Amino acid sequence: MSFKNPEGTQVPQVTFKARKDGDWVEFTSDSLFKGKKVILFALPGAFTPTCSSSHLPRYNELAPIFKKNGIDEILCLSVNDGFVMEAWGKDQEADQITLLPDGNGEFSEKLGFLVNKSELGFGPRSWRYSMVINDGVVEKAFIEPEKPGDPFEVSDADTMLNYIAPEEKLPPVVTLFTKVGCPHCDRAKTHLESKGWKYEEIKLNRFLSSRSLKNITGQSTTPQIYIDGSHIGTADDLEKFLKG
Repeated sequence: MSFKNPEGTQVPQVTFKARKDGDWVEFTSDSLFKGKKVILFALPGAFTPTCSSSHLPRYNELAPIFKKNGIDEILCLSVNDGFVMEAWGKDQEADQITLLPDGNGEFSEKLGFLVNKSELGFGPRSWRYSMVINDGVVEKAFIEPEKPGDPFEVSDADTMLNYIAPEEKLPPVVTLFTKVGCPHCDRAKTHLESKGWKYEEIKLNRFLSSRSLKNITGQSTTPQIYIDGSHIGTADDLEKFLKG
Protein backbone atom coordinates (compact mmCIF):
# COMPACT_ATOMS: atom_id res chain seq x y z
CA MET A 1 0.00 0.00 0.00
CA SER A 2 1.15 3.48 -0.82
CA PHE A 3 -1.38 6.29 -0.78
CA LYS A 4 -0.89 9.56 -2.61
CA ASN A 5 -2.32 12.60 -0.86
CA PRO A 6 -5.06 13.93 -3.19
CA GLU A 7 -5.11 17.50 -1.86
CA GLY A 8 -5.51 20.00 -4.67
CA THR A 9 -6.99 17.47 -7.11
CA GLN A 10 -10.51 17.05 -8.49
CA VAL A 11 -12.63 14.22 -7.14
CA PRO A 12 -13.38 11.40 -9.61
CA GLN A 13 -16.46 11.65 -11.80
CA VAL A 14 -18.70 8.67 -11.00
CA THR A 15 -22.37 7.86 -10.48
CA PHE A 16 -23.37 6.35 -7.13
CA LYS A 17 -26.38 4.03 -7.14
CA ALA A 18 -28.07 4.29 -3.77
CA ARG A 19 -31.33 3.35 -2.10
CA LYS A 20 -33.71 5.79 -0.41
CA ASP A 21 -37.09 4.91 1.04
CA GLY A 22 -37.09 1.65 -0.88
CA ASP A 23 -36.32 3.18 -4.29
CA TRP A 24 -33.18 3.50 -6.39
CA VAL A 25 -31.63 6.97 -6.55
CA GLU A 26 -28.49 8.14 -8.32
CA PHE A 27 -25.94 10.71 -7.17
CA THR A 28 -23.30 12.04 -9.55
CA SER A 29 -20.04 13.55 -8.37
CA ASP A 30 -21.19 16.95 -9.66
CA SER A 31 -24.48 16.77 -7.77
CA LEU A 32 -22.63 15.95 -4.55
CA PHE A 33 -19.62 18.24 -4.74
CA LYS A 34 -20.05 21.03 -7.30
CA GLY A 35 -20.51 24.45 -5.70
CA LYS A 36 -20.49 22.97 -2.18
CA LYS A 37 -18.14 22.54 0.73
CA VAL A 38 -18.46 18.92 1.77
CA ILE A 39 -16.98 16.53 4.31
CA LEU A 40 -16.43 13.06 2.88
CA PHE A 41 -15.33 10.26 5.18
CA ALA A 42 -14.79 6.70 4.07
CA LEU A 43 -14.65 3.47 6.01
CA PRO A 44 -14.17 -0.25 5.34
CA GLY A 45 -17.72 -1.48 5.86
CA ALA A 46 -21.22 -0.88 7.12
CA PHE A 47 -22.17 -2.65 10.36
CA THR A 48 -18.50 -3.18 11.30
CA PRO A 49 -17.42 -2.38 14.88
CA THR A 50 -15.37 0.85 14.68
CA CYS A 51 -17.51 2.23 11.86
CA SER A 52 -20.72 1.67 13.84
CA SER A 53 -19.53 2.57 17.33
CA SER A 54 -17.35 5.60 16.61
CA HIS A 55 -16.76 6.81 13.06
CA LEU A 56 -20.30 7.34 11.74
CA PRO A 57 -22.06 8.21 15.04
CA ARG A 58 -19.65 10.99 15.95
CA TYR A 59 -19.94 12.69 12.55
CA ASN A 60 -23.72 12.45 12.87
CA GLU A 61 -23.55 13.93 16.38
CA LEU A 62 -21.33 16.86 15.35
CA ALA A 63 -23.11 17.53 12.03
CA PRO A 64 -24.97 20.65 13.26
CA ILE A 65 -21.67 22.18 14.38
CA PHE A 66 -20.01 21.40 11.04
CA LYS A 67 -22.92 22.96 9.17
CA LYS A 68 -22.81 26.03 11.39
CA ASN A 69 -19.18 26.41 10.30
CA GLY A 70 -19.75 26.37 6.55
CA ILE A 71 -20.12 22.68 5.66
CA ASP A 72 -23.01 22.08 3.28
CA GLU A 73 -23.16 18.29 3.48
CA ILE A 74 -21.51 15.31 5.16
CA LEU A 75 -21.04 12.13 3.14
CA CYS A 76 -20.09 8.67 4.36
CA LEU A 77 -18.68 6.32 1.72
CA SER A 78 -18.18 2.58 1.85
CA VAL A 79 -17.69 -0.15 -0.74
CA ASN A 80 -21.06 -1.71 0.03
CA ASP A 81 -24.25 -1.97 -2.01
CA GLY A 82 -27.17 0.42 -1.74
CA PHE A 83 -29.37 -1.99 0.24
CA VAL A 84 -26.71 -2.44 2.94
CA MET A 85 -25.97 1.28 3.23
CA GLU A 86 -29.65 2.20 3.48
CA ALA A 87 -30.22 -0.40 6.20
CA TRP A 88 -27.13 0.72 8.10
CA GLY A 89 -28.18 4.36 7.98
CA LYS A 90 -31.58 3.48 9.46
CA ASP A 91 -29.99 1.26 12.12
CA GLN A 92 -27.62 4.07 13.12
CA GLU A 93 -30.33 6.77 12.91
CA ALA A 94 -27.78 8.76 10.90
CA ASP A 95 -30.23 11.40 9.76
CA GLN A 96 -27.54 14.08 9.36
CA ILE A 97 -25.37 12.04 6.98
CA THR A 98 -25.75 11.01 3.33
CA LEU A 99 -24.55 7.42 2.96
CA LEU A 100 -22.84 6.70 -0.36
CA PRO A 101 -22.60 3.09 -1.58
CA ASP A 102 -19.50 2.79 -3.76
CA GLY A 103 -20.72 -0.67 -4.72
CA ASN A 104 -18.18 -1.38 -7.46
CA GLY A 105 -15.35 0.47 -5.72
CA GLU A 106 -15.08 2.81 -8.71
CA PHE A 107 -14.78 6.06 -6.77
CA SER A 108 -12.38 4.52 -4.23
CA GLU A 109 -10.17 3.07 -6.95
CA LYS A 110 -10.00 6.31 -8.97
CA LEU A 111 -9.19 8.28 -5.83
CA GLY A 112 -6.44 5.80 -4.97
CA PHE A 113 -7.87 4.29 -1.79
CA LEU A 114 -9.21 0.88 -2.86
CA VAL A 115 -7.50 -1.86 -0.85
CA ASN A 116 -7.73 -5.63 -0.72
CA LYS A 117 -9.30 -6.94 2.49
CA SER A 118 -9.53 -10.53 1.28
CA GLU A 119 -7.78 -11.77 4.44
CA LEU A 120 -11.00 -10.81 6.26
CA GLY A 121 -13.26 -12.13 3.53
CA PHE A 122 -14.21 -8.57 2.58
CA GLY A 123 -12.60 -8.37 -0.86
CA PRO A 124 -11.91 -4.85 -2.23
CA ARG A 125 -12.77 -2.10 0.26
CA SER A 126 -12.00 1.55 0.90
CA TRP A 127 -9.16 2.60 3.15
CA ARG A 128 -10.32 4.77 6.05
CA TYR A 129 -9.94 8.53 5.53
CA SER A 130 -11.74 11.86 5.78
CA MET A 131 -11.60 14.89 3.49
CA VAL A 132 -12.87 18.42 3.04
CA ILE A 133 -13.90 18.84 -0.59
CA ASN A 134 -14.48 22.40 -1.78
CA ASP A 135 -16.31 22.78 -5.13
CA GLY A 136 -15.11 19.35 -6.23
CA VAL A 137 -11.46 19.88 -5.20
CA VAL A 138 -9.87 18.10 -2.23
CA GLU A 139 -8.92 20.87 0.17
CA LYS A 140 -7.71 18.72 3.08
CA ALA A 141 -7.24 14.98 3.54
CA PHE A 142 -6.79 13.01 6.75
CA ILE A 143 -5.54 9.58 5.67
CA GLU A 144 -5.13 6.79 8.19
CA PRO A 145 -1.54 5.54 8.54
CA GLU A 146 -0.51 2.56 6.47
CA LYS A 147 -0.53 -0.04 9.23
CA PRO A 148 -1.86 -3.59 9.40
CA GLY A 149 -5.49 -3.91 10.37
CA ASP A 150 -7.86 -0.95 10.49
CA PRO A 151 -6.18 2.09 12.08
CA PHE A 152 -8.51 4.84 13.29
CA GLU A 153 -6.33 7.75 14.38
CA VAL A 154 -6.89 10.83 12.20
CA SER A 155 -10.12 10.50 10.19
CA ASP A 156 -12.44 10.97 13.18
CA ALA A 157 -14.97 13.78 13.50
CA ASP A 158 -13.15 15.57 16.31
CA THR A 159 -9.94 15.84 14.27
CA MET A 160 -11.99 17.20 11.37
CA LEU A 161 -13.73 19.75 13.60
CA ASN A 162 -10.39 20.91 14.95
CA TYR A 163 -9.34 21.64 11.36
CA ILE A 164 -12.56 23.38 10.33
CA ALA A 165 -13.30 25.30 13.55
CA PRO A 166 -10.48 24.95 16.09
CA GLU A 167 -12.09 27.46 18.48
CA GLU A 168 -15.47 25.72 18.47
CA LYS A 169 -16.58 24.45 21.86
CA LEU A 170 -17.77 20.85 21.75
CA PRO A 171 -21.23 20.06 23.10
CA PRO A 172 -21.23 18.00 26.31
CA VAL A 173 -21.63 14.23 26.18
CA VAL A 174 -24.86 13.48 28.06
CA THR A 175 -26.29 10.12 29.12
CA LEU A 176 -29.63 9.60 30.86
CA PHE A 177 -30.88 6.48 32.58
CA THR A 178 -34.69 6.61 32.37
CA LYS A 179 -37.79 4.45 32.57
CA VAL A 180 -41.13 4.54 30.81
CA GLY A 181 -43.75 6.75 32.47
CA CYS A 182 -41.25 8.72 34.57
CA PRO A 183 -42.32 12.42 34.65
CA HIS A 184 -38.98 13.49 36.15
CA CYS A 185 -37.21 11.86 33.20
CA ASP A 186 -39.36 13.92 30.83
CA ARG A 187 -38.51 17.05 32.83
CA ALA A 188 -34.79 16.32 32.56
CA LYS A 189 -35.05 15.79 28.81
CA THR A 190 -36.94 19.07 28.43
CA HIS A 191 -34.15 20.92 30.26
CA LEU A 192 -31.48 19.35 28.04
CA GLU A 193 -33.41 20.05 24.86
CA SER A 194 -33.87 23.69 25.88
CA LYS A 195 -30.06 23.94 25.94
CA GLY A 196 -29.84 22.30 22.53
CA TRP A 197 -27.92 19.37 24.01
CA LYS A 198 -28.27 15.92 22.51
CA TYR A 199 -28.28 12.97 24.83
CA GLU A 200 -28.08 9.20 24.91
CA GLU A 201 -31.08 7.67 26.64
CA ILE A 202 -30.77 4.27 28.31
CA LYS A 203 -34.16 2.95 29.39
CA LEU A 204 -34.63 0.49 32.23
CA ASN A 205 -36.15 -2.78 31.05
CA ARG A 206 -36.19 -6.43 31.97
CA PHE A 207 -32.48 -6.66 31.15
CA LEU A 208 -31.50 -3.45 32.95
CA SER A 209 -33.31 -3.26 36.29
CA SER A 210 -33.34 -0.74 39.14
CA ARG A 211 -30.89 -3.03 40.93
CA SER A 212 -28.52 -2.82 37.99
CA LEU A 213 -28.97 0.95 37.92
CA LYS A 214 -27.96 1.16 41.59
CA ASN A 215 -24.86 -0.92 40.90
CA ILE A 216 -23.90 1.48 38.09
CA THR A 217 -24.86 4.86 39.56
CA GLY A 218 -25.26 4.24 43.28
CA GLN A 219 -28.93 5.28 42.99
CA SER A 220 -32.07 3.30 42.13
CA THR A 221 -34.35 6.18 41.07
CA THR A 222 -34.70 7.69 37.60
CA PRO A 223 -33.51 9.72 35.93
CA GLN A 224 -29.80 9.41 36.60
CA ILE A 225 -27.80 11.83 34.49
CA TYR A 226 -24.15 11.92 33.45
CA ILE A 227 -22.48 14.86 31.70
CA ASP A 228 -18.97 14.48 30.28
CA GLY A 229 -18.41 11.45 32.49
CA SER A 230 -19.50 13.14 35.72
CA HIS A 231 -22.53 11.89 37.62
CA ILE A 232 -24.98 14.80 37.96
CA GLY A 233 -27.84 12.85 39.54
CA THR A 234 -31.59 13.50 39.30
CA ALA A 235 -33.69 16.01 37.39
CA ASP A 236 -33.50 18.36 40.41
CA ASP A 237 -29.73 18.00 40.43
CA LEU A 238 -29.66 18.77 36.70
CA GLU A 239 -31.63 21.98 37.28
CA LYS A 240 -29.10 23.10 39.91
CA PHE A 241 -26.22 22.18 37.58
CA LEU A 242 -27.66 24.17 34.68
CA LYS A 243 -28.24 27.22 36.88
CA GLY A 244 -24.53 27.05 37.77
